[in-house]
Amino acid sequence: MKSDDDDQAHRRPTILVIDDDEIIRELVKLHLRNADYQVLEAEDAVIGGHLILQRRPDLVLCDVDMPYLNGYDLVAALKGDSGTRDIPVVFLTMNEDVARQAKKLGAVAYLMKPVKADKLLEVVALFAQT
Repeated sequence: MKSDDDDQAHRRPTILVIDDDEIIRELVKLHLRNADYQVLEAEDAVIGGHLILQRRPDLVLCDVDMPYLNGYDLVAALKGDSGTRDIPVVFLTMNEDVARQAKKLGAVAYLMKPVKADKLLEVVALFAQT
């Protein structure tokens, strides 16, 4: 007979990928699924914000430069809300100046695009706790 503890021990972490570039989203999603993560995706931060509230992922991978709402503003909103502030966020970006802003906003890390699979999985493993 399985206990609730067994179910918790075997639950796969859920990662939300927010990026307006469909190719980047698909590549990241492929690497994560191959590493046995559950993956949610959103093409912008507005949709991503709704998914965060509905599904509460274990980790968010978020582009910085997107239409409607940029990644910085999304993370600022997440960190300002007691219900979402503990969800770790990793920025995905081509922006060389992201390091200072990421730390200031409370992102746990950032990855430069194009992201190499091994580096992506290394960072995700560090922060995607169930």
